[in-house]
Amino acid sequence: MDDRRVEGFREGQKIWVEQRDGSQRAAIFVGEAEQATWFGGGPGVYVVYPDTRSGEEVPMMRVLAREESVAGA
Repeated sequence: MDDRRVEGFREGQKIWVEQRDGSQRAAIFVGEAEQATWFGGGPGVYVVYPDTRSGEEVPMMRVLAREESVAGA
């Protein structure tokens, strides 16, 4: 089993994806898009958006870790 992690992200991790307008959209990290650099592009990753149950490939530079708030903190 390949347990590689992309830039510290792991499958199922909650993340933010920066949108073109600068806003951030909640998503779940799925994995690395291995074909992206093969064709000369930058590194990409696959994400899923829980609000629409849709997914897409996005550039790695648009992905940010999402900190979970702790109740009572």
